[in-house]
Amino acid sequence: MSMGGVSLPLLFFFLATISATSHGFSMDIRHLFLATIPATSHGFSMDIPHQIHLLRPKAGSRNNDVPGLSCLSWRLGVETNNVIGWATVPEKCADYVGHYMLGQQYRLDSEVVANEAILHAQSLTLAGDGKDIWVFDIDETSLCNLPYYAKNGFGVKPYNPTMFNEWVNTGKAPPLPESLKLYKKLLLLGIKIVFLTGRPEDQRNVTEANLKHAGFNTWEKLILKRNSSGVQIK
Repeated sequence: MSMGGVSLPLLFFFLATISATSHGFSMDIRHLFLATIPATSHGFSMDIPHQIHLLRPKAGSRNNDVPGLSCLSWRLGVETNNVIGWATVPEKCADYVGHYMLGQQYRLDSEVVANEAILHAQSLTLAGDGKDIWVFDIDETSLCNLPYYAKNGFGVKPYNPTMFNEWVNTGKAPPLPESLKLYKKLLLLGIKIVFLTGRPEDQRNVTEANLKHAGFNTWEKLILKRNSSGVQIK
C-alpha cells in the first residue's frame, strides 16, 4: 500500500468454508493467499489471484452489503455466549434463521456433531455393568420443534408457553435424524439412554408417545421437571 510515498505491504489470509454449529466450528481450509496490494489515490489495484473476487461479496467488503451477513455475526455472538440477555431473534434475521433451519446446512451441522459423538462413544472403555449411560435432552436435541417455529416466525415472536405447550401436546414433533442415528449407535454399543428435559411431569405420557413414534423406542429413564419441585431444568 502506498501512503504519502511510503509503500506498506498489506497481507491477506483467507480461510474458506467455515461452518458454524451450536457446539463449535467445522473448518475446511481451502485457500491461503498472501498478497501485496498497492493503493493509489483513486482506489486499489489488486495484483492477486482472481479468487479473491469470489470472496468479496461473501465478506461484504468495499460496501458490498450482503443481506444476512450481520445475522451470521449475531448468531456467532449468541453461540459463543457473547450476546446475552436476548429474548427474540432480531426481526431482520427471520429469513436467515429460516433458510438455515429449513436448508441443508442445519442437517450438515447436526451430522458433524453426531459423528464426533459417535467417535467419542466408540473410544470409551465401557464397564459393562449396566451403568454406562448417555444423557439426551429432548427439545431441539432428540425431537425437533421446527414445524412449530416455522409457523411462529423462527424465534422472532416472543416465546409463548401456552402455544408451545399446545404444540407439544400434539405429540407430532419429528426426530432430529442425526440424533436418532447417534441414539441407535449408542444402543448397539451397549450404552443405556436417559432423557432429561425441562418439560413438566404432566407431559410425560405425550412425551413418551412422541419419542416412540419418532423412533426412540427404549430408554433407561425419562426425567421430567416436577411441577412442585421449584427446580428449573434447562
